[in-house]
Amino acid sequence: MVLYWMAWGAVRLLATVLCRLRVSGAHHVPKTGGVLIAANHASYLDIPILGCGMFRRAWFMGRMDLFSGPAAGLMRHMGWIPIRRERVDRTGFEEAIRRVKAGQAVVIYPEGGRSEDGRLQPGKPGVGIIVAATGCPVVPAYLGGTYDALPPGARWIRLRPIRVVFGAPMDFSALMKEMDSESKKKELYQRISQVIMDRIAELGGVQAPCAARRSVSS
Repeated sequence: MVLYWMAWGAVRLLATVLCRLRVSGAHHVPKTGGVLIAANHASYLDIPILGCGMFRRAWFMGRMDLFSGPAAGLMRHMGWIPIRRERVDRTGFEEAIRRVKAGQAVVIYPEGGRSEDGRLQPGKPGVGIIVAATGCPVVPAYLGGTYDALPPGARWIRLRPIRVVFGAPMDFSALMKEMDSESKKKELYQRISQVIMDRIAELGGVQAPCAARRSVSS
């Protein structure tokens, strides 16, 4: 816990001084209780930047191959939940669900991986699985500028302005009641993901992924 907050302070300071970090809407993140924080993903900076944008400890779902050896153990201690990307990872998702039910904050990137061009990608159903299993609120978050500061393939961080915008918690209980049948489970998961991505786009003032726009008009 101490190590987490030391890292939090260091990242917050460096990001503020070097990248003019601006955070808005942090009050939308509940101080207690299980919650999902769902954000867009375009850079390796997204995890530390989003983490230092909120004032509570969080756990982060991320690719299993991000870390290995001793570094993997350290990152697990810091809150990393390793996930296999090629399929729904039962072990990783069960851990995320367990942590949310235990009253913790879990960060998920609904796109399932980094955007190669910085634009929002359609969300995958994984976030819907966790919401349906826990009934937890979802706080959408938009990360702006992280792609410019460290795009995929870049070796060094560029000093570019970065901002984090948190939105009001989203409640999917009505949608889950509306689609409460075994035959509609997959559709429900995807619908939740699409609605979240649409809200993230609104927070950033950017174009929503095509799948999200279709879900709103349907």
